[in-house]
Amino acid sequence: MPALVRVDIDPAPRQRDREIIQLHLGQAGVQMASACWELYCLEHGIYPDGMFCDCSIYEDCSAFFSCDRTGQCVPRVLLVDLEPSVVDEIRLGTYRELFHPNSLLTGCEDAASNFGRGHYRLGQTMIEPAMDRIRKLCEHCSSLQGFMMFHSVGGGTGAGLGTLMLERLGEDFGKTSRIEFDIFPSPKVSPVIVEPYNAILASHVAMEHSDCTFVLDNEALYDVCDRNLNVREPTYTNLNRLVAQAVSCITASLRFSGAINVDLLEFQTNLVPFPRIHYPLVTYAPLVPGSMARHEQPTTSQLTYECFEPSSQLVKCDPRTGKYMSCCLLYRGNIAPIEINRALQEMRTNRSVQFVDWCPTGFKIGINFQAPIAVPGADLARSDLACCMLSNNTAIKSAWTRVAEKYQRMYDRKAFFYHYLNEGLEEQDLTEAIENIRTLIKDYEEIEK
Repeated sequence: MPALVRVDIDPAPRQRDREIIQLHLGQAGVQMASACWELYCLEHGIYPDGMFCDCSIYEDCSAFFSCDRTGQCVPRVLLVDLEPSVVDEIRLGTYRELFHPNSLLTGCEDAASNFGRGHYRLGQTMIEPAMDRIRKLCEHCSSLQGFMMFHSVGGGTGAGLGTLMLERLGEDFGKTSRIEFDIFPSPKVSPVIVEPYNAILASHVAMEHSDCTFVLDNEALYDVCDRNLNVREPTYTNLNRLVAQAVSCITASLRFSGAINVDLLEFQTNLVPFPRIHYPLVTYAPLVPGSMARHEQPTTSQLTYECFEPSSQLVKCDPRTGKYMSCCLLYRGNIAPIEINRALQEMRTNRSVQFVDWCPTGFKIGINFQAPIAVPGADLARSDLACCMLSNNTAIKSAWTRVAEKYQRMYDRKAFFYHYLNEGLEEQDLTEAIENIRTLIKDYEEIEK
C-alpha cells in the first residue's frame, strides 16, 4: 500500500507590513525589473504613473510598494547598472513615472563581461551610493522581511557587482533574508565567451552570503517559449515575462490573502536542508499559449502533474535523474487543500518522484486566493489556477558540472586569464572558486547516496 502524502499546512494569518526590497543588477536584472513591475502593477491595480486605480478593491500592496494618502505608490526597488543604456529604457519607457528617480542608479563605464571589473575596480565606485539608497529604502519599512536580488551570474555587472552587494548586505543587515534569482549559463546558448569564469567566481563568492538562490537559465526559458507557448523566436521580453509570472506566484502570499501563506523565511526553512545546498529548481504551470486560453483550463491534478515534468523546468536539468530533498508547491486561485492532497497522492502512486531516504515524504503547500493575471499581449494564456513549484533536487548538480567543465577547459589553457588578473583578481582566487564548486558537486553526490 503506498504511503500517504503528508501535506504541511500552516494556516497562520498573513502578517501585514512585512516589506521586501527588490534589487535588480546588470542588464538581465534590469530587464527582469521591467517585466516584474509591469505585472505587479496589473495585479495591484496601479497605473503606470504609480496611482492606484481603486484602493478599495485591491489588497494591501505595502510589501512591494510604499504608498501615501494621495494614492501614489512607489516601488521598494533599486535598479543598478554600471552603464546607463538599459536603465535609460526604463527612464524613457511606459513606467518612467512609477520609479523614484533615486531608485535608478547607473555609472558610465561597462563591466565588459568581466567579474573583476564589476566586483573590484568599477564595483567599488558604485557600491557606496547603492548601499546609501538601500538604507533609505529600509528607513521607509516598518518591518523589513528581506531582499530579493535579480541578476545574471554570467555577465560582469550582475556577477561582480551583484556578489559585492550581497557581501555588503550581509555585513550591514545581518540575518535579514537574502533571496537570489540567478540567470545561470545555458548548456548551448551563450552570449558571453567568458561566462563560465564569471559564473563560477560569482557562485563561489555568493555561496556564503545568500540564503536561497533560485536558478534559471535562458535555454530552458527559450525551450518553454518555443515548445509550450508557440513563440518561435522569443525575445528577452518573452523570457522575462515568463520569469515574472513565476516570481509573482512565489511572492503572492506576501501580497494577497490565502488559505495557507508562505513567507520568505519559510522558503528558507523548508527548502534548504544544509546551508550550502540552497539552489532550488523553479517550475511554473500552466504553460498554455494565449491562443488556447478558451479551450484549456487545467485541474489541480493536471497543474501538479505538469510541475514535475522536465519540460516545465526553468533550468536545463532533468529532476527524474536526481532525488528531491524538499518540495514547495505554491498554488494560486480557488483551490481546496483536499484537492491538492489527492493530486499529490496520485503523484506518489503513479510516478517516480524520488525523495532522499532521510527526508520525510511531505510537501510544503501554499494556497493563495488571488488568481494569476495575464499581461495583455503576452504569451501565457489567462488562467484561473496556477502553480509554481520550488524543489531542492540533486539533479541541479548537472548544471554545476557543465559550467565547471567549461571553466576547467579555459583555466587549463589560461585562456582569457589575464583579463581577470588585470582587474584585481589573483590566480589563487580562480583556483579556490573552482575547488569550492567541485566540493558543492560532491556534496550533492553524497546526498544522493
